[in-house]
Amino acid sequence: MKWLQAFLAYYKPYRLMLAADLFFAALASLVVLAYPILINRITSEAISEQGIAVEMMARIIGVFVLLMIVEYASGFYTDYFGHAMGARMEADMRDDLFVHVQKQSFAFHDNASTGQLMSRMTNDLFDISELAHHGPEDVVVSLVRIIGAFLILSRISGPLAWMIFGILPVLFLLVYLYSGKLKKALKTSKERIGDINAQLEDTLAGIRTVQAFNGEEAETEKFRRRNRRFFDSRKKGYWAEAVMFNGLNSFVSLLTILVVVVGAYLIGRRELQLPDLITFLLYIGALMAPIRMLVNFTQNLQNGIAGFERFRELMEIQPDIGDADHAADLHHVRGEVAFDRVGFRYSQEEGEVLSGIDFIARPGEFIALVGPSGVGKTTFCSLIPRFYECTEGTVRIDGKDVRDITLKSLRSHIGIVQQESYLFAGTIAENIRYGRPDATHEEIREAAVKANADVFIRELPQGYGSMIGQRGVKLSGGQRQRISIARTFLKNPSILILDEATSALDYRSERAVQESLERLARSRTTFVIAHRLSTIRSADRILVLSERGIEEEGTHEELASRDGLYARLAGMQV
Repeated sequence: MKWLQAFLAYYKPYRLMLAADLFFAALASLVVLAYPILINRITSEAISEQGIAVEMMARIIGVFVLLMIVEYASGFYTDYFGHAMGARMEADMRDDLFVHVQKQSFAFHDNASTGQLMSRMTNDLFDISELAHHGPEDVVVSLVRIIGAFLILSRISGPLAWMIFGILPVLFLLVYLYSGKLKKALKTSKERIGDINAQLEDTLAGIRTVQAFNGEEAETEKFRRRNRRFFDSRKKGYWAEAVMFNGLNSFVSLLTILVVVVGAYLIGRRELQLPDLITFLLYIGALMAPIRMLVNFTQNLQNGIAGFERFRELMEIQPDIGDADHAADLHHVRGEVAFDRVGFRYSQEEGEVLSGIDFIARPGEFIALVGPSGVGKTTFCSLIPRFYECTEGTVRIDGKDVRDITLKSLRSHIGIVQQESYLFAGTIAENIRYGRPDATHEEIREAAVKANADVFIRELPQGYGSMIGQRGVKLSGGQRQRISIARTFLKNPSILILDEATSALDYRSERAVQESLERLARSRTTFVIAHRLSTIRSADRILVLSERGIEEEGTHEELASRDGLYARLAGMQV
């Protein structure tokens, strides 16, 4: 019931459109019910042994034409505006799901499959859209036609009408028995097409690695396995569909034969006229359309339920990091960052990544973090903007617990440059403007100049309007990094995090990027994660992390003079 209420809530903005859609669907159904009656009038009254009653025939033909116009107009409305309503509801759900997924923390995205998320936002929501439009419409059309046909046929011949409608429950029982199997098969298919999407996304994103290592055959075999599993689930769905639809066809044939046999018997007893038998046969055809609709509705219902279940499963995952009820915006940041007995673990089953971290960075201070891989340097910095939530202790900015600050204002004061900065498909100007969407072209160019990016950008054919491709593949690593730095310059944060921002670059690119990073770090509280110790000699303080937490702390000269972990790391690099 909770999910049904959630589904019906999406109809609320389109109540009038839904009411009009159902009205015109019912009107079209009533028109279809009128056709056999008009044919009965023609065969029983307009045509006789004396000839054709021309005036009556003309009136009936006129009514036919009028009804055809009404049926066309009603059908056009339900086809166009009804589908548009379903598409709008689908778009609303996709908007809600997209916003919801963006609110999830890094922990959620660490475990989520991009392919499965894409499947839920596309395939599943399309099935829900079909149910939203066709569901109410098919039910109304079916009820109007079945009830209307029963009332009309009962007036012509009660025994024959009761015989027809007494058999209908057998069909509905058949549909009920196989709808559960169909739903199960459809839900499995949706999960497995999500696996295929995940495989496609993974392989195509890493196509350079695949080709470099001749991994085409291995990737093809993985894809074929998932494709076969999807095919097997589809076969089960097709089997249930085949039983239902062929059962329906057999039912129509049986019903037609019974009407002819019983009708002939009643004609022989002079309890039924031949035009009335023809009318019954016409109504069998008229009845089959709503019955087929009900069968299709069952399929759409199972498709839609399976899709909506997956939609709600995702929507009901509450973000584990969000704004507290009393959270306030952060203004006029000085840049003091304090860790008070901070500990962190990814899950209860895993060991601690950080424990007992006590540390204060003063405003404008340049802090470097070094240590062996896997000791939590990136996690340490990720706790400041609350990409992850510390499991113990408190992180404070200017004395305020980060959990008491709204996420939007917190992250607006923090800039991050990563080792592999993500660039979006689009132009260079659009990617730099991501740092501040309302920036002017002059401000974008000023940020690029500070990042040592303006020269190479102006040398490109379209300059700042140059398209850079998916993930910036048309640019070199150094160029991508400088655009990322320009984006951060434009954001102008009070706190800066540099996560191995130069470790993947060649010497010349590193020099250009390092200059822009030093310019960016001025007058900001800066945290630098570095493996190359030569790049952090000028740091105000260096924190040496190990599995035990902060192992050492001091300047480069102080730490190098000790016989500790930092001195050993420096000796290894030399």
